[in-house]
Amino acid sequence: MEYNFDKFIHELEQIHVELSEKQLEQFRVYFEMLVEKNKVMNLTGITEWDEVLEKHFLDSISLIRAVDLNKELTVMDMGTGAGFPGLPLKIAFPSLKVTLADSLNKRVLFLQEVIDALGLTGIEAIHGRAEDLARDKKYREQFDLSVSRAVANLSTLSEYCLPFVKIGGQFISYKSGECDEEVAASKSAVFLLGGKISSVVKFELGE
Repeated sequence: MEYNFDKFIHELEQIHVELSEKQLEQFRVYFEMLVEKNKVMNLTGITEWDEVLEKHFLDSISLIRAVDLNKELTVMDMGTGAGFPGLPLKIAFPSLKVTLADSLNKRVLFLQEVIDALGLTGIEAIHGRAEDLARDKKYREQFDLSVSRAVANLSTLSEYCLPFVKIGGQFISYKSGECDEEVAASKSAVFLLGGKISSVVKFELGE
């Protein structure tokens, strides 16, 4: 199959991200492994090349709109599922130290296969529930960034994800559609957890 990266590269240029041939190849291998594993395991409803590039890979990398990722940051991706956003972030910004966490061991084993196939270092895939991992000193308050593309509401996600953030760090939740009401409704929960909502960054992908 022919893989055309032109649109992907153009979209990345808009957010000042350049990828080497090696990184593009890593995204291709990741895509192929994702689609193959998806035949026997429910990882994603999106399996077309252009759609995966935009709605999974580009969307994940769009975190650069909110945070400078070109430095050594520690990142916890809670409820990573098929590896989003953590794996695309690691491929695009190799200096990140990434922990991918998921409660389903089958997904964690798949992620480890991808990590090994891509030859990535400074990234680990761990099996565990957020509430259990948050009690573990190895992970609690250890990360510059906690990120999540999970579908739970922001109040619940904050309870799951903020405990991993070190003092002065950030939890960033990826949301689609209108989220202003959800953000407003989560303010008290975020405050009780020792955080505050500093900003909402809005952007559009493709159409």
